[in-house]
Amino acid sequence: MRERIPNINVQTHGRASLQKKMAKKIGLYFGTFNPIHVGHLIIANHMVEFSDLDEVWFVVTPHNPHKKKKTLLEDHHRLAMVRIAVEEYPKLQASSVEFDLPQPNYTVNTLAHLEEKYPKNNFCLIMGEDNLKSLHKWKNYEVILERYSIYVYPRISEGIVGTQFVNHEKIKKVDAPIIELSSTFIRKSIKYGKNIRPMLSAEVWKYLDEMNFYK
Repeated sequence: MRERIPNINVQTHGRASLQKKMAKKIGLYFGTFNPIHVGHLIIANHMVEFSDLDEVWFVVTPHNPHKKKKTLLEDHHRLAMVRIAVEEYPKLQASSVEFDLPQPNYTVNTLAHLEEKYPKNNFCLIMGEDNLKSLHKWKNYEVILERYSIYVYPRISEGIVGTQFVNHEKIKKVDAPIIELSSTFIRKSIKYGKNIRPMLSAEVWKYLDEMNFYK
């Protein structure tokens, strides 16, 4: 008589396979986004369309209560602009996850929090090559590299990438467009009455203009 395979094992294996298929690979794009501009959108969209990432989350960095900056808009305004900017891009999301974390906060803490909150997702970091050059200064950067992949897009900047990061198995270079556009330039241009509308999505520009920000 042939041995019968218990149904429970088949079902358990099926659930495990289904959960694995449902898991999303999410790239976390950190920044103040003060304001979010077309350069941010180009990088994020390239990452989600031309790498193995399923989604990109714009993680808006909150005000540091110990280092207030006059030019930094309130958290809810910057989050609102990100939400407006990504509204037509289903693979791009706005995240306020750091707003509720103790300050000052560190990236390694945010990653741990997200991993606990969304255990089915696989989180990765997105950063420019300029930030990779200073990664060794981050708190617990060794832990980050051990547990998470980092997707790096090219940036023109001074200095060199540390030898410990060259050809690292967790660091993936993505041949994204080089965008030489900054939020600082946009804020200064608005202050001096320059027309920078092409640098922002139409709805973000409308929001800024109606609120008289950066003037």
